[in-house]
Parts: sequence; structure tokens; C-alpha cells
Amino acid sequence: MTRIVIVEDEIDIASVVQDYLRHAGYETTHFTDGQSALDSIVAEPPDLTLLDIMLPRLDGIEVLRRAREHTVHPIIMLTARIEEVDRLLGLELGADDYVCKPFSPRELVARVRAVLRRTAGTAPDGPDAAARDDAPGLVLDDVHWRASLEGTPLNLTRREFGLLQVLSRHPGRIFSRARLLELAYDDTVDVTERAIDSHVKNLRRKLGAVTPEHDWIRSVYGVGFAWEAPLEGGR
Repeated sequence: MTRIVIVEDEIDIASVVQDYLRHAGYETTHFTDGQSALDSIVAEPPDLTLLDIMLPRLDGIEVLRRAREHTVHPIIMLTARIEEVDRLLGLELGADDYVCKPFSPRELVARVRAVLRRTAGTAPDGPDAAARDDAPGLVLDDVHWRASLEGTPLNLTRREFGLLQVLSRHPGRIFSRARLLELAYDDTVDVTERAIDSHVKNLRRKLGAVTPEHDWIRSVYGVGFAWEAPLEGGR
């Protein structure tokens, strides 16, 4: 059974969410503070976490930040803080979706289903079908959302993986920020084009740590970004 961790210090809200999720067929575990939730998530990652931002002991943003050092399982942020900086920060740190309070429990269940469906991947044909070479030395695992460059894991967030996937499979093609948002993000995610710049910066840093001699992502002034494959026979 799919296990969902709910991290919410408002008992009434958590109780309603648990009832709806259990009715939908999910197993739930509830935590009222960030530190206890983080300890559990790191020890045994669930299939999905619903994570409030305003929490005692450790706030949701810090839980998300630390959790992403150990697990890539989907995390949906729950919050009453609707400022754009909060939305952007949560998604840049690796959140998979963002739901603002007050919310409809039925809508939340639908978002949970959508995120689980989106992050589950499609079963490949054969044991090695998930991993494929998308550029010299670059391997993307579409099923497990993992990437490596020249054998070195890149430790990407799901958003970074999605952007890398789009760019690397179309070398030389220039993508506008709007087009990258359309291709790499689910329609339910509330995020702005400015997030693309942050993700590209993070991707460059992680790729550059492995191959500092080559800049994989080219900026096209006033247009967007393109994947810059190395020249044959060298970088």
C-alpha cells in the first residue's frame, strides 16, 4: 500500500487529510513537528510526503532542504504563506508541488494522485531500459529520476532532472524559458519563469563540478538556453 507521511501541526487539518487519504486507499503516518518527521523520512522514505511550512522544532523549508540530501521521493508543500518567494524557494529546493491553505481535501487527494502518477515513471522494457546515454558520458534514469556524468552521480532535484532531460535530448536546440516550463513542469505546479534561471544555475554548478572544462548549457541572450554537446574528440 502506498504510504504517505503528513507533517502538519494543526490536528484538525491533519485529521481531515488523513481521513480523505485513507478513504482513497493510502496508508498514512502523521507527525506534528519537523524534526520527528525528518528523522522518520530519512530512516524510511515514504512514497510521498505532505509537508507544512510552519512547524515547531524545525520548519518545513528546512525539513525539505535536509530531506533532499537523502531522498528524492515526492514532497508536496502545504502552507498559508502564498508569497511568491516562498513558492519559488520551495520548488527550487526540490518540492514537487505546492498547495496553499485553505484547500479542498478532495483537490489535495487529486494532487497527490497526480504527483504519484507523474513521479512513478513508466516501466521500461527490460532491466536496463531505464538508463540511457543522452550525451557523451551523461546517463539519465527516467524511472528513478537519477542522472550521472562520467560515472559521477549528479544528485539532482526533480525539477533539475526534468530540465536536464529536455535540454540534453535536443542538443543545440534553443528553448525559451516559457517552453522549458511547459515541457519540464507539470501544469499543476505554480512557478514562474524566473525559477528556470535558478535551476539552470544549479545544473551548471553540478555539471561543472564533474567537467569544469566544458559548459554544457549555453545561454542565448534574450531567448533562452540550449544544450551544448562537446566537440567530438574533446571537450
